Amino acid sequence: MEDNGKIINIPLIPLRGLSIFPYMVLHFDVGRKKSIKALEAAMARDQRIFLTTQFDIDNDSPESTDFYNVGTICKIKQMLKLPGDAIRVLVEGIQRAEVITIVDENPYFRVDVTAYVDEVAVDKETHALMRSCITAFEKYIATTNRVTPDVILSVTSIDEPGRLADTIAAQVTLKTDQKQELINSVDVKKRLEVLYKLLLTEVEILEVEKNINDKVKNQINKSQKEYYLREQIKAIRDELGEEDAQEDEIEEMRTKLKKLKLSKKIEKKVSTEIDRYSRLSPSSAESGVIRSYVNWILDLPWKKETKDEIDLIKAQAILDEDHYGLESVKERVVEYLAVRDLTQSMKGPIICLVGPPGVGKTSIAKSIARSLNREFVRMSLGGVRDEAEIRGHRRTYIGAIPGRIIN
Repeated sequence: MEDNGKIINIPLIPLRGLSIFPYMVLHFDVGRKKSIKALEAAMARDQRIFLTTQFDIDNDSPESTDFYNVGTICKIKQMLKLPGDAIRVLVEGIQRAEVITIVDENPYFRVDVTAYVDEVAVDKETHALMRSCITAFEKYIATTNRVTPDVILSVTSIDEPGRLADTIAAQVTLKTDQKQELINSVDVKKRLEVLYKLLLTEVEILEVEKNINDKVKNQINKSQKEYYLREQIKAIRDELGEEDAQEDEIEEMRTKLKKLKLSKKIEKKVSTEIDRYSRLSPSSAESGVIRSYVNWILDLPWKKETKDEIDLIKAQAILDEDHYGLESVKERVVEYLAVRDLTQSMKGPIICLVGPPGVGKTSIAKSIARSLNREFVRMSLGGVRDEAEIRGHRRTYIGAIPGRIIN
């Protein structure tokens, strides 16, 4: 390691998408002719080379302005020739340095750099920062599977603050600009502060990522469990000789339910009934009751309605066309329609037409429906003695059916 502030003349290689810290061992492949010549020059001298990161990872021919000035002086440990004229290099980071002069760009980059040595007294503030970084790094290791737990043992044994920061930074997955911010931090205290902030941010992101992954995993496990149980039920029914008709019918019910797009409360209720029906034997009495109940719900015209067309002049014309006289009745009907038009509400009084047979009660109602462009429904209640025939029976009764309103 060189003295602090010493100027060194050394070959340079700009790395693509890689950053190297002091005390870090890294292997990478070299394929560019300039970089290969820089390696050869370094090997011919003292096996030292200056590594820094280039700005654009896609730039195959970087110029002197295309890489960071601050990087790491490294020792070449091993070189291995690969097929296609590429070379795999193993290097070890020694110390930080900063480019002050680019001596030559051809046939390779040769630069003068100023070497930096970490010089800091381990006072209370520095010691506190070191402990905070180690604690945050332990949380990082506990949250992610990218680092082996053995690394924390080697980290806690480091007493030098600068070496501690560089060793931890080399193990954490960071963006290139974040790593470069740490490499640029020549001041050790500042480096520890930057590292601590980055570790806390990474831990928070990893915890959110873990929560999302757990939720997705639980949903997948639930779906797989439901599929497995359905397959078991299907196998049991096959063994009992039951047909697959019920299974197809249940699937059709679920499909219809999804298409209806009901409110969450109603959809949950119907879905629960379908699940109950799927667990029952087709021969049970309750199975038929639930099946009839669900089919009635699915066959209802949900969210289908006719739009009122309230035109008082048209209504008056239709009433006059269909009926002679009955002026007071027609006037009351038009007043009722006028109020409906003003309030724009379905709530309101019910018109009750009273009179002996043949005076025009039904025809007045038909005229009202025609003027509103609504469908006319006639429900005769003659001879009805049980209100259940109108509103329907409870489905627990045998032979229970919906009332006349639903029909």
